[in-house]
Amino acid sequence: MDPADMLALSRTALILLLTIAGPMLIASLVIGVIIGLVQALTQIQEMTLTFVPKLIGIGVVLLLSLPMIGAALSAFMAELSARIIGP
Repeated sequence: MDPADMLALSRTALILLLTIAGPMLIASLVIGVIIGLVQALTQIQEMTLTFVPKLIGIGVVLLLSLPMIGAALSAFMAELSARIIGP
């Protein structure tokens, strides 16, 4: 494996990481902003109020995105094993 292959593999791994973690991070961000707005409007300043909705939201998004995550990991592993076996 030459340095160009390693660079391409690293780039693919980073894109895979963003593909897997992205939906859950975006869900956490959106839920946090919504809860923050509700807290600002109602003047409830409870720090632990955001924990449970974020946890539930991330769990739901994880369950919905599991097929996509499995397909992405499978494709990455196939590419990685093809590069290990090589020409």
